[in-house]
Amino acid sequence: MSYPNLVSCLNDLEKTGQLLRIPVEVDPDQEMAEIHRRIYDKGGPAILFEKVKSSPFMAASNLYGTNERSEFIFRSSLAKMEQLIRLKVNPAELLKSPFKSIRLLPFLTNALPKKVIFNKPVLQHQTKISQLPLIKSWPDDGGAFITLPQVISFPPESKSLKDANVGMYRIQLTGNQYLPEEEVGLHYQLHRGIGIHHKAYNQTTKEFKISIGVGGPPAYSLGSIFPLPEGMSEILFSGLLGNKRYPYTWHEGYFIPVEVDFCITGTVLKDQLKPEGPFGDHLGYYSLTHDFPVLKVHKIFHKTDPIWHFTVVGRPPQEDSGFGHLIHQMVKELTTNEFPGVKEIHAVDVAGVHPLLLAIGSERYMPFREKSPEEILTQANHILGKGQTSLAKYLFISTNDDAPNLTTKNVLEFFDYFLRRVDWKNDLHFYTKTTIDTLDYSGENWNSGSKLVVACNRNIQRTLSGIG
Repeated sequence: MSYPNLVSCLNDLEKTGQLLRIPVEVDPDQEMAEIHRRIYDKGGPAILFEKVKSSPFMAASNLYGTNERSEFIFRSSLAKMEQLIRLKVNPAELLKSPFKSIRLLPFLTNALPKKVIFNKPVLQHQTKISQLPLIKSWPDDGGAFITLPQVISFPPESKSLKDANVGMYRIQLTGNQYLPEEEVGLHYQLHRGIGIHHKAYNQTTKEFKISIGVGGPPAYSLGSIFPLPEGMSEILFSGLLGNKRYPYTWHEGYFIPVEVDFCITGTVLKDQLKPEGPFGDHLGYYSLTHDFPVLKVHKIFHKTDPIWHFTVVGRPPQEDSGFGHLIHQMVKELTTNEFPGVKEIHAVDVAGVHPLLLAIGSERYMPFREKSPEEILTQANHILGKGQTSLAKYLFISTNDDAPNLTTKNVLEFFDYFLRRVDWKNDLHFYTKTTIDTLDYSGENWNSGSKLVVACNRNIQRTLSGIG
């Protein structure tokens, strides 16, 4: 089933016993987040908060609180997306199964973006920041944050959808030095995604206008964080994920995804930064206060009876693990295509996804001499130098020549194999004084620190006790 909007998804979850309505008033200052965390910890249902204190709007969370529910939400497009990715990896599949592949054509054409003229639900009403569900998740958070935004930007002189960037960058709505009702904080780095557009605008006199969507079809949120190949549009991809065309319009110079529940429009102050944070983040501790870009709010639009979609992050696992599960399901076929010689990569969820990667590579350089890490070091460099995997702090990479059924998905089994073979004197490879994830505070300076690759291609070195 494809969902044209958020409420259709929630209705479907309710019909199948996967939604909990909370009819009593709940405080967005920490209380909503604590309810969410307790329900998530029990593997509970999606949540609809019908009365949010100091706001006229309802709010929903925990849609992706279990892997099973995440797959249920995307059941109509998951298999088709996997088939599409297989075709990208191996176009010869089109010749092997032409009829099966041709069946994808309606799936592709139905996902094309559609500019609309008359039906624009999100432009029906306007509100202001103080009326939104101002959700604060942790005691030391700097204010209220948007945790599932779709931040949409274009480079200067372009309205082409293929040039758009759609990213999930947290938004601070209140607190710190932001002017109430007028400014919000944007947490993004200037070397990635929207930051590249920001740098380009700094070289012009043009206003840097962006739009921030909240809610809408579930595909919009997942599309905002998906690690897409270079050059692929998140807008087109969101249509593919939702198995439905992405309707949009332009209004007062702003790109408007008309099926989101809320849309904040505004202009990024190009030469002005303000303190943003702290924020209890997905690594399990607070990211601290730092200067980040500021958005001068233009207008906040919303549809009739909108629902504020949010999540709660913190020490993993949390709801965003459901996103990780879906991404793993869809991109597993891409691994060998994006990283030649690499058979598997697994981002370990309980470590916060980015910090710890496990990988299985291959050795083809010198097959007739004593086993040692050689080609897998090249593969490790490739992994640490590309896209989302470049955020890794630790990478454990091994071969599996003598254990072809070894998989990174079984973490205990992988480490049992790895620890029996690793040579601690020779297999640790440090990357010092390098750039690290902005959210990683283990380095000497912000955005600066070290990484570790442990590369193992050895015969058994030792026996273990207490494992397996």
